[in-house]
Amino acid sequence: MGLMGCTSETVSDARQETVQPNIYPDYIGVTIPVNIAPLNFSLADETALRIDAVISDRHGHDLHCQGEESIDFDIDDWHTLLGQNRGDSLCVTVSAKYEDGWHTYRPFSIYVSPDSIDYGLCYRLIEPGYEVWSKMGIYERDLSTFDERPLIENTQFEGCVNCHSFNRGNPADMSLHIRGPHGATLLRQNYEPVTAYNTKTNQTLGLCVYPYWHPSGRYIAYSTNSTSQLFHSADSNRIEVFDTASDLQVYDVEKNELLLSPLLKQDSIYETYPVFSANGRSLYFCAARALPDDSHQLDSIHYNLCRIDFDPATGNFGDRIDIIVDAVSQHKSVSFPRPSYDGRFLCYTLSDYGQFSIWHHEADLYLLDLATGESRPMVEANSEDTESFHNWSTNSRWMVFSSRRDDGLFTRPYFCHVNGKGIVSKAFMLPQRNPRRFYRDRFLSFNVPDFIISPTHFDGHQASRIINNESRKNFGVRK
Repeated sequence: MGLMGCTSETVSDARQETVQPNIYPDYIGVTIPVNIAPLNFSLADETALRIDAVISDRHGHDLHCQGEESIDFDIDDWHTLLGQNRGDSLCVTVSAKYEDGWHTYRPFSIYVSPDSIDYGLCYRLIEPGYEVWSKMGIYERDLSTFDERPLIENTQFEGCVNCHSFNRGNPADMSLHIRGPHGATLLRQNYEPVTAYNTKTNQTLGLCVYPYWHPSGRYIAYSTNSTSQLFHSADSNRIEVFDTASDLQVYDVEKNELLLSPLLKQDSIYETYPVFSANGRSLYFCAARALPDDSHQLDSIHYNLCRIDFDPATGNFGDRIDIIVDAVSQHKSVSFPRPSYDGRFLCYTLSDYGQFSIWHHEADLYLLDLATGESRPMVEANSEDTESFHNWSTNSRWMVFSSRRDDGLFTRPYFCHVNGKGIVSKAFMLPQRNPRRFYRDRFLSFNVPDFIISPTHFDGHQASRIINNESRKNFGVRK
C-alpha cells in the first residue's frame, strides 16, 4: 500500500534519461537521520513546468509528490516512511515535465541512518558582513519540521547578539553574549531566569567570549580577545578579523570566580577558542605566536591545536601545554576545535592562516582521531568553498557545519554523519519547505549553528528588559 500525496498529473510517455536529476539542494546519495524534516527539493533547471518524485522502499511502500516549482512531501507520510526504513535505503525517482513532455531520470538512493539527530538547531541569522550592526537575532529550528522561532533579536535593544552556547546541547544551561551600549553576558542555569554579568575584571584582558561549557555544568571556558578587522589587501571583498591579544580563563559558575593560569595568558602567545574534552579533564585551545607590534603580515599568523590538563575537583590547571596538531610546521592554521561528546574524535577547521576562517575560501574540516592522534581532511563533507564553524550532536554521530558552497556568499548549515570508525557521509543542506525560494529570498547567513536537545524556552522579552537595565553582576577572580 502506497503513501500518496500532492499528485495532480500522470507522468506518461516519459523519455527515459540515463543520468540522475540535477536537483537543488543536492540530496543524491546522502545519509539522513530517521527524524529529519522532509528533504523537499526542486530542479536546478528552472525551465521545468512540473516536477514529480516517487520515493519507494523494498517493502512496497512509496511516497509520491508532484509540484510546479518544488516537491513538498507530506510531513506525516515522510516520517512514517523513514520510520519504516530505519537502517535501510530508499529509492527516489524524479520526473520533470518540459515543453517537449515528461523526462524520467535515473533513480538515486537516500540512506536512512538508525542514528537520530537532536531535537533542533540554534543559530544566529546575520547579514554577511561584520563591519556594522544590522538586524540580527538568535533563532531555534525544529529539525523534524520547518518550525523556526526567535529567541531574541537586536530590535529589542541596541547592539549585537552572539556567542550563544549550551551545555552539551541542553538549553537549561545557556550563555549568551551581548555587545554594544548594553553589553553583557547572559547566563542561565536549570532554566532559571537569566542573570546579566559584566565579565571584564582588572586581572583580565577584556570581556569573556567564545564560551564552552564543562560537562559537569559547573565551569565555562572563555577566551578574552582584543580583535581588529580590515578589508584584505588581496581581496577587497573579504574582511579579515584578527587578534592583537588574547587569553583564556575558566569561569566557576558556583563560586562566581574566574580561574586563571599564567600559561594561558602569555603576552607572547595568542590563545583562543577553548573547549573542554569529553571527560572534562583537559582544555583544548588554539595558540599562535604573537606578531611584533609593528607587523601587519596577517598571513604569517598560524595557530596550533593545544591542550592543557584541568582538574574539575579543584579548578586547577596543569603545568604544561601540549601541541596536539602542529599546523604551524605546515604553514597552516587551526580554528574552532570541537571534540565529540563520546571522546572519540575532535573536528577542527584548517585554513592557510589566522583564526577567523569564515571568509577563507580554502578553509576545510579535519577530523582528529583522539585514540591514534591522526588527522585527515573530511573530504566527503568538504567543498571548494568555505567550511567553518561546526559542532556535534549529543550522540556524537552527526555534525552540523557552516558552508559557503551554495553561492560563495552566504553561510548555510549542512549536516553529515560520522560513524564510530570516523567514516563521514556526504553532507546535505538544512531542509526547507521550498528551499530554492527560501535560500534565494533570505539574504542572511546562518552563523554558529549548534544542536539543542529540546526547545530553549527562552523568554526574549524578559531578557531584553534585563539587557536594557544598566544593572550587571561582576565576575570575581579566584585569589
